[in-house]
Amino acid sequence: MTRRETVINALLHKETEHIPYHADFTEQELEKMVRYTADESFLDKYGCYLHYWQYWAYPTERDGRAGYFTDDFGVTWNRTGADKDIGIVDKPVIDEPDISLYPTPYLDEKRIREDCERLIRTKGDKFCFAGIGFSMFERLWSYVGMEDALVYMITDPDFVHELLDKILEFNLKVIDIFNEYPFDGIYFGDDWGQQKGMIMGAPLWREFIKPRMKAMYERAKQGGKFILQHSCGDIEEIFPDLIEIGLDCYQTVQPEIYDLRGIKERYGDRLCFWGTISTQQALPNLPPEEIKRIIDATVAIMRRGGGYILAPTHAIPQDVPEENVIAMLEKFTEY
Repeated sequence: MTRRETVINALLHKETEHIPYHADFTEQELEKMVRYTADESFLDKYGCYLHYWQYWAYPTERDGRAGYFTDDFGVTWNRTGADKDIGIVDKPVIDEPDISLYPTPYLDEKRIREDCERLIRTKGDKFCFAGIGFSMFERLWSYVGMEDALVYMITDPDFVHELLDKILEFNLKVIDIFNEYPFDGIYFGDDWGQQKGMIMGAPLWREFIKPRMKAMYERAKQGGKFILQHSCGDIEEIFPDLIEIGLDCYQTVQPEIYDLRGIKERYGDRLCFWGTISTQQALPNLPPEEIKRIIDATVAIMRRGGGYILAPTHAIPQDVPEENVIAMLEKFTEY
């Protein structure tokens, strides 16, 4: 059975001899691991099962300040701090609830297609998918700022609906491009949760976010794709909503937040779970042998009935010791 077939079986809730696994790295941690192993392709030897790329936004111009760039949504990002992968918004592009201030984004179709073709060309036998990062709520707050995004949901809901519809219109064009390629799935990145509960609460998520996610899922399903959704934090209260609108796989599953046994029992026959190995507590702080013990205990809970992709809960951050990364990857390969 190929790695692609193993992942598809997991998504279809079929148990397989081998458990699919994956690991992502922040830019700084990956550089650290390359130095530690003296091998730029060290990860290849561990045989991860997923092969994917996310469209976030392409840098379109520099403003002369080192570490700053403006993307094709018109948003300027500051990557001079600790976060070198995403950064923080320099200042809101839309500074009042007026849809006329919406900066029409540039759809760089040529570049998106080049990345899609590169992804297909290099996939081997892995499960291959393309994604849209900052796919709805995150794109909203990147335009107006986090605080105002939440305030406007209450004070100016018509504006929020208009802006989210603009975001949806753009995303559907990207999905249509993805659907032209033989990807296995489409992945959506959009953080809705915090350490306890949801950032905007379930009622506002259902009003503003759910209808647009449903539209994107439906467009991807028209192309025969599996749907994979990333959200950090605690979003268990909307698991039934996500199942209802067609989600196949939820990532990331943080053990600090979720009762793994509980969510597996309640939703494991309808959602595939991707993650579960803590980048918040376990990987940065525990010795390698304890990391291996935790992986064994977690797999014992999550593997029943398929529906599981073993992975760190997030891209591995720079505070994780190199020996812990190696211990984790070695344990993954045992499955």
